[in-house]
Amino acid sequence: MEFSKLFFTFFILQTLLVPSIQSANSDLFREYIGAEFNNVRFSDVPINSNVEFHFILAFAIDYTTSSSPSPTDGQFNIFWDSDNLSPSQVSSIKNAHSNVKVALSLGGDSVGNGYAYFNPSSVDSWVSNAVSSLTKIIKEYNLDGIDIDYEHFKADPETFSECIGKLITTLKQNGVISFASIAPFDDDQVQSHYLALWRSYGHLIDYVNFQFYAYDQGTTVDQFISYFQTQSSNYNGGKVLASFATDGSGGLSPENGFFTACSRLKSQQNLHGIFVWSADDSMSGGFRYEKQSQSLLAITH
Repeated sequence: MEFSKLFFTFFILQTLLVPSIQSANSDLFREYIGAEFNNVRFSDVPINSNVEFHFILAFAIDYTTSSSPSPTDGQFNIFWDSDNLSPSQVSSIKNAHSNVKVALSLGGDSVGNGYAYFNPSSVDSWVSNAVSSLTKIIKEYNLDGIDIDYEHFKADPETFSECIGKLITTLKQNGVISFASIAPFDDDQVQSHYLALWRSYGHLIDYVNFQFYAYDQGTTVDQFISYFQTQSSNYNGGKVLASFATDGSGGLSPENGFFTACSRLKSQQNLHGIFVWSADDSMSGGFRYEKQSQSLLAITH
């Protein structure tokens, strides 16, 4: 009798726990927009009603908006094309499409003519300033989430982890955001910072926008799958998204087999979504690959 009770308890626990660790496909499509000031609008981008669609505004940066930008210790300013991607346009696209959410990305590669560094004076001051300034922007624009895309650092990994972790914690607890993502790529310094964040605060991070397009141009399907497995192991338990760029940079391009790789991931129940850098670059090509990505994600089998 005791054995059967024990076995039944184990079975129930296993049933409860397995769904949280099993792989599963997702219909999530995400796209960065606004960094290159080429007049792209939300309404230009094709939106498939059968996917979950996230626009990610690029970027909000904690630097001054002067001709020679300098760090502001967590006081964020808008550096995306706010003329074409304004609060009223956020409301308009969300009202027109119930499956659309809009986030903002923090940091990015550059500001002005230099790198955008993560450069806090202290954890407490940076978090306080960041919570205050971002809450204001997020509420003004009626945004849903944030993405962390710092790529250059003047702080150690633990400081980065505490700053970003406490920021996400506070914004979620205050009901300001409903999701958060990170956007690392395969670089030793970058990975050391994001993996420190993942170890301490991974449970609060909903998506990993891994920049697979930062790998070498000419990446093959098999290499892409291998890279995907490596990063899924690094960000263990995370929803690592497949990605490509439409600016001709690197990685596995749609022309060379990206969708073949995605179909393979989907057959393994590992396609957690797709994201694209960026709408600005895709506009001249008529968003061909955005349409193809969403069609693949919308197929349920």
